[in-house]
Amino acid sequence: MDGKYGFEQFKKNLDDGYQIYFTYVRNRYLLYRTAENCYTQKLLTDDPKNPQPRHSMITFKRIKEMFPYMEELEYKVGILE
Repeated sequence: MDGKYGFEQFKKNLDDGYQIYFTYVRNRYLLYRTAENCYTQKLLTDDPKNPQPRHSMITFKRIKEMFPYMEELEYKVGILE
């Protein structure tokens, strides 16, 4: 990741309502804020060698743990797909 973009900016984007698409451990996800300290993570593609739940609620702490390993970040605003 670029050294100029850090977790604080990532958190601000989530709090501002952005839908963030990212790749994590060979799977593509959509992440968005649902409520305070509550985020929804949707599995968009999946790797049969690494099965994951299709839809899950995760905490801010879990997002912070995953952030250093997220790749191919994309941002969108608007209606969820």
